[in-house]
Amino acid sequence: MTDERGHVYDFITRRLVKGKIVPVLGAGVNLWKRPPPSFERGRCLPSGTELADELVRYLGDVQIEGRDLARVSQYVATLAGEGPLGEELRDVFDRDCPPTPFHHFLVHVARCVRESKEAHECMLIVTTNYDDCVERAFKDQSEPYELVTYIARGRDRGFFRHVTADCDMTVIRKPNEYVDLRLDQRTVIAKVHGSVDRIHGDSFVITEDHYIDYIARADPTSLFPVTLAAKLRESHFLFLGYSLRDWNLRVILYRLWGEQEGKTYKSWAIQKDPDRVDRVAWDERGVDILPASVEDFISALEQRLPPECVALPSALNL
Repeated sequence: MTDERGHVYDFITRRLVKGKIVPVLGAGVNLWKRPPPSFERGRCLPSGTELADELVRYLGDVQIEGRDLARVSQYVATLAGEGPLGEELRDVFDRDCPPTPFHHFLVHVARCVRESKEAHECMLIVTTNYDDCVERAFKDQSEPYELVTYIARGRDRGFFRHVTADCDMTVIRKPNEYVDLRLDQRTVIAKVHGSVDRIHGDSFVITEDHYIDYIARADPTSLFPVTLAAKLRESHFLFLGYSLRDWNLRVILYRLWGEQEGKTYKSWAIQKDPDRVDRVAWDERGVDILPASVEDFISALEQRLPPECVALPSALNL
């Protein structure tokens, strides 16, 4: 590792344990050490391309140009309806697939931030993934959290749902006035494109029409509850498991950049072997690429954690 990259890793680690970095998680984070290494329904979680392949097989291997998940999902919804699309997504994600070492590392750091005397708030974790591996990793380690999930359909479409650590549920109808999210007490997991939900019902932003509606439905500066909006305005973003060719990342960037209102907080994307298109696209958005695998990046951060965090059980050995 070059000295320059080592200095960047040092800085990211310091800011992370102070709660000043918001990890933004894409499907690629689920691929680290997953058992088995290739996708098998019910045993592990898919990448975006693998999920698109599953939907194509569901239709009988029809010919769809490319394997863009939003386009393939749109085709399924148009041909079969959103009901069958939702059923197929539930069959993929309503499984008890084991959290990966990456998910356990997040919990490890979240606990360190919560217990730190230097951090003024707990972590905010943003994910566009539909699975519940992050939540189950927190439960596995008995680390408290609160959950905020975007509602993509039904009468509450366009709002977020807040589920407290005590499992009380509230639909956040006035985001600018909602102050019951307690980042001063526990981590908040924000599922900004919906999720499989075994209690309150599934909700997915996944088709091209969904993304268009998601962009058009709300002012980006009033979509997030006020507590989260304040956190987003004064944090760095760390993108893990994404390519900028992903529809869902381009949409969430629109939301996140809207919250920062032109303020400058350096952001980073962890992307091994990025191609020229990704390099240019990230650069245009002021995001620095760190060319490493998620596994190598997390290993480098863990080596840099302060003593009070290192004293916790190693997430990489779970």
